[in-house]
Amino acid sequence: MSSELLHPDRLFPADPVIRHVAREIYEDIRELPIISPHGHIEARWFAENQPFENPSALFISPDHYVFRMLYSQGTSMESLGVPPASLEVSIEHDPREVWRRFASQYRRLFRGTPSRLWIDHALSEVFGIQQPLTADNADEIYDQINISLHSPEFLPRNLFEQFNIEVLATTESAIDELKHHRTLNNSDWDGRIITTWRPDSVTNPQHPAFVHDMRWLGEITRKDTHDWREYIAALRIRRQIFSDMGATATDHGFPTPFTTVLQPDFCQELLTKALTGKISSEEAELFRGHMLTEMAQMSVEDGLVMQLHTGSHRDHNALVFSRFGLDKGCDIPTGVNFVEGLKPLLNQVGNSPDLTLIVFTLDESTYSRELAPLAGHYPALKLGPPWWFHDSPEGMLRYRQQITETAGFYNTVGFNDDTRAFLSIPARHDVARRMDSRFLATLVCEHRLTLEEAHETAHDLTYRLPKAAYKL
Repeated sequence: MSSELLHPDRLFPADPVIRHVAREIYEDIRELPIISPHGHIEARWFAENQPFENPSALFISPDHYVFRMLYSQGTSMESLGVPPASLEVSIEHDPREVWRRFASQYRRLFRGTPSRLWIDHALSEVFGIQQPLTADNADEIYDQINISLHSPEFLPRNLFEQFNIEVLATTESAIDELKHHRTLNNSDWDGRIITTWRPDSVTNPQHPAFVHDMRWLGEITRKDTHDWREYIAALRIRRQIFSDMGATATDHGFPTPFTTVLQPDFCQELLTKALTGKISSEEAELFRGHMLTEMAQMSVEDGLVMQLHTGSHRDHNALVFSRFGLDKGCDIPTGVNFVEGLKPLLNQVGNSPDLTLIVFTLDESTYSRELAPLAGHYPALKLGPPWWFHDSPEGMLRYRQQITETAGFYNTVGFNDDTRAFLSIPARHDVARRMDSRFLATLVCEHRLTLEEAHETAHDLTYRLPKAAYKL
């Protein structure tokens, strides 16, 4: 379906010759199943399979790309329906008013942004809306979406199938009870939704939930998490539980890629300081650095793919963090050093064929200088796709231009959407497929690839590489 919202040649080059080749490559991959190996969609939606509440709860309140832009223009988070961090604080809001507030600024604020592409795609392709969203038609479009959301074909499981998703990975903390995944695994629905183990709250001493979650880690594993060896044993137990539930990967979000190898006695000293709140920033970095190496070694042993997201100063806005908690659009890119940072880990396990370490960064300056050369050498290292702010048409193009000559295509892992906004999944994958087709078409027209090679590579980037990298 196409409309004035979605030009069929969007994102393709202006040059008609390259555009023609890009269109041909894209048409060959556009209907391939979606592999979504990393993201933050709620498993609860599919376990309960109840109608989504309303358009605002689906498009706005869970999507930090959306509400961070509106917040930047003075719109309060409360007025957008973003839930407060404290369960004791209740904010009443009218979802229709939230939608009106969003619609009144949508066409202006989101011009040229990937969010505009994703939302227009969802409005047109999912709900059949042909006119641009404005303040004048906000109520009409709200009602059209709301009616659709309460029809059977728009239940979460049915949308999952309509989106042609083959597998979707969610992300849960190390101590999550995984009740929704248990429900899914015991159901007769054959949609494949798997979990991913995210242990940051028990491996980062500066995580706000560290002391609380360490206590729970000890209780649910019956290990003394004040003792270094028992703490490590508790982490192994939880990894195994996640693996048994279908997880194929872990995920780690640290400020830097610093790694190190420490002696057990010193690790015990750091652990004791962390649990008593007496650890310094420098010591916390040592703790995190050693834990990344520990996690990599465990991945060699149990086969779970290891993901590392770094180069982000998370929750930069202290006021927003105090009121609304983690992951509310306040992350800011920072510079990092992979060459020195990853060296201890890579020298210990980077030559192992049993490890897959997928690295993501917000520091684009490292693509050609550090990450491409590292991935072009170490067998264990693979490059994740552009992430967060760089999950955009220009970000994807910069990524391919900077890494391909040194790392090639086959030291990358295709695309993952890393989203909290369910309806953006097909849109994000469509953007990635279009941009890869554009990049490959340029190589064909410059006689650097044959058209046959471009078609094969496009299939690999879209489908085969993510399945292989994530052991799906």
